[in-house]
Amino acid sequence: MTGGVWSGLVGQQDVIDVLRGAIEDPTAMTHAWLFTGPPGSGRSVAARAFAAALQCPAGGDGTCHACRTALAGTHADVQSVVPEGLSLGVDEVREIVRLAGRAPSQGRWQVIIIEDADRMPERAANTVLKMLEEPPPRTVFMLCTPSLHPDDIMVTIRSRCRVVALRTPTAEAISEVLVHRDGVDPAMASWAAAASGGHVGRARRLARDEGARLSRKAVLDVPLSLVSLAACFHAADDLVAAAKEESDQATAALDGAETEAVRASLGVGARGPGVAAASRGAGQLKELEKRQKSRATRLGRDSLDRALVDLAALYRDALVLAAVRGGGGEAPPLAHPDRRADSEELAVRIGAEGALRRIDAVLACRTALEQNVKPQIAVEALTVALRLPAERG
Repeated sequence: MTGGVWSGLVGQQDVIDVLRGAIEDPTAMTHAWLFTGPPGSGRSVAARAFAAALQCPAGGDGTCHACRTALAGTHADVQSVVPEGLSLGVDEVREIVRLAGRAPSQGRWQVIIIEDADRMPERAANTVLKMLEEPPPRTVFMLCTPSLHPDDIMVTIRSRCRVVALRTPTAEAISEVLVHRDGVDPAMASWAAAASGGHVGRARRLARDEGARLSRKAVLDVPLSLVSLAACFHAADDLVAAAKEESDQATAALDGAETEAVRASLGVGARGPGVAAASRGAGQLKELEKRQKSRATRLGRDSLDRALVDLAALYRDALVLAAVRGGGGEAPPLAHPDRRADSEELAVRIGAEGALRRIDAVLACRTALEQNVKPQIAVEALTVALRLPAERG
């Protein structure tokens, strides 16, 4: 495995070579970079590693103060902007503008990393575009998006960036990292890597967290349970409830700490002069509550989306196995190899055409959720569409 700041990038040697080349050759350096790749491929990891290497006098040895602080997110001249809600807010856009205009105070560059740049609404995207067209002399922008599709990033922004495309790492590469860097048992690492769909972070969670493994099992148990209309509605309830529970757990600690910090800064509960300040801060508390609600909605939607991706992958496995049964040759590697028996049963019961229809239904549900359809309604419609045909007696 590659060392230094690049050790966190799994199976991306071509990307590392490109970024190292830009550091070593000033003519290959540019002020705007666009990191693309599927979820879990390491877009933001690559951006942070590149930022650290740019600040490091040795080009990213991983041991100096510049490298350590950049990777840890505490370097004064490396700023990460992460949309907390469903999209990049006005305040976050203003912060980008402010940061981009600063000269570097410690490092050689002022680096702005915009994670989930596909969540920029048009106004935010136009603001970023203006900065890319008139960049400050020592500022480097790094944007992270799933793809180059216009739905993810504006064509005009894309045309002003150097694109770095990451790919899905192999299960073998992920397993190696889990064993050698995270100390995971080899058998568990191999299983988690194969079950993660090429998502490094998820593989790590599956290897370390029994709750994550149980959640995945509950989702993959759904297709063969949909034998009646009642079972469909029950499964929908469980999927939505599980997503909400995960969101509630993730936001509980964050919300409480944020609210207490704001209340303390406003002097809520104080006597004397603090009372007037606290009364004026009601608007700030309301705005914080609004941001927290948006974040909870996004986390719940992300949790549901992971479940939908798992379901689509299981039906994909059924599709390829049905094709093989129909004389289509040897099946490619399965997305859920540990659930092969389920995929084979689905292949028999719904066939290739049925599997394809169900994949379309899952994709339609994802689209509905993106368009703000109420999760309960969208998921109920999905599970009904996934219902198994009655078995012949």
